[in-house]
Amino acid sequence: MPTILLTTFNARYIHPALGLRSLYANLGELRAEAALVEFTLALPIATAAERLLAQAPRIIGIGVYIWNVRESAALVAELRQRAPEVSLVLGGPEVSFEQGEQPICQAADYVIAGQAEYAFAQLCRQLLAGERPTERFITAPPPPLADLALPYDDYSDQDLAERLTYVEASRGCPFKCDFCLSALDRSSTPFDLDRFLTAMERLLARGARRFKFVDRTFNLAPATARRILEFFLDRRVPGLFLHFEVVPDRLPSALREPLARFPPGSLQLEVGIQSFNPQVQQHIRRRQDDSATQANLRWLRRHTHAHLHTDLIIGLPGEDLASFAAGFDRLWQLDPQEIQVGILKRLRGAPIARHCQPFELSFDPEPPYPIRSSAQIDAATMTRLAHFARYWELVANSGRFPRTLRRLLGDTPCAHFLAFSDWLYAHTARTHRLSPHQLAEGLWDYLSAQGQPAEAVAADLLADHATIADRHLSPRLKALRREGGAASAGV
Repeated sequence: MPTILLTTFNARYIHPALGLRSLYANLGELRAEAALVEFTLALPIATAAERLLAQAPRIIGIGVYIWNVRESAALVAELRQRAPEVSLVLGGPEVSFEQGEQPICQAADYVIAGQAEYAFAQLCRQLLAGERPTERFITAPPPPLADLALPYDDYSDQDLAERLTYVEASRGCPFKCDFCLSALDRSSTPFDLDRFLTAMERLLARGARRFKFVDRTFNLAPATARRILEFFLDRRVPGLFLHFEVVPDRLPSALREPLARFPPGSLQLEVGIQSFNPQVQQHIRRRQDDSATQANLRWLRRHTHAHLHTDLIIGLPGEDLASFAAGFDRLWQLDPQEIQVGILKRLRGAPIARHCQPFELSFDPEPPYPIRSSAQIDAATMTRLAHFARYWELVANSGRFPRTLRRLLGDTPCAHFLAFSDWLYAHTARTHRLSPHQLAEGLWDYLSAQGQPAEAVAADLLADHATIADRHLSPRLKALRREGGAASAGV
């Protein structure tokens, strides 16, 4: 039976916990007494507690994040009630700040803020030796990356076969964007590249194929980024997929050539735009050359097969609806495969809090702490934009309606999609549990009501659904398919 358990609630099964594995890898002589136990958010709290306590641990370390803080708090309460003798240790970004305001922190025995590999191991040694440190809130200094044991051998064969493989070639970020916790980092620090690539070689040999780099700024050091890209290009195997987060205005020639060599379906670049408004960028201390960003996105679309996952944020200080719409339309014209529309959140510890008073930012006090209103966007409009973001994910980012979407958006994409979003919410009163068939019929009804030719709308919808078996279509779409797309609004 393990003495130490490391656990967390992952958002989905496909997402393994890199942080837990790094803690486990750096337990030193205590590794033999420890085990990883991962759950997903769908698991009942009582079941999670039973599975943990069935192993009779003395210490349980829990990784707490914005997406699982509710479940983690409930688990801590359950464990405290069932097994008060077990030492509960919390870590993760959600409990690294404002501990005094969080009941979950008060209920735990210890809370470690920061990069906890060494601090957690030392605390476990003390607890197992019968010592009880008097300081409950521990701030861990960043460990020297050269001394850390890498966690990649602690992915199981099942992990590598069924889940994404999270890896990090560097930690930290030199940029100071107020909405992000990385604004608190002093800089970006790389792992030793030879050591890192040796670990990647072992992962590939064991069957890893889907790599997600968690580096905040993969292309910050072009020579390092190029060497990593060349490493994977030299070892191309069927099913290889790489995800990188990149700085949008930095794409030197040293990176363009290897990026252009990746085949279709093997490369995804997450490109954080956030806002095209220079004044808003200045408010949040975001340094971004918008002209270079646009030129880089155009080049990537024309000369590479990379899937571009671009990000915009609703609710940034100083940005009103017109400014967001202008930025959205500008990004749409650059033709990325995805536009992720996020809602500004007040991450605990992030400097965005300094804008609350001057820009009248109001946030939901419950996780994930989305913005409710600002001086520029009132609560009702912010709710409309939240609906917009959700429906955009279902209709546009799903990739199910490419032809119909372009018909809907026209020359003012944001305004047209917001109008559709308002209509869809008025007719369904929900943003979840909407099937593709319901969305298709919603698009049909809305576009028809806008006076668009029924036959043309039907043709686009049927082209978007060409690969769907007839038995999976709604009765209305089956009728359209039988009639070859020639239908009236009354079908």
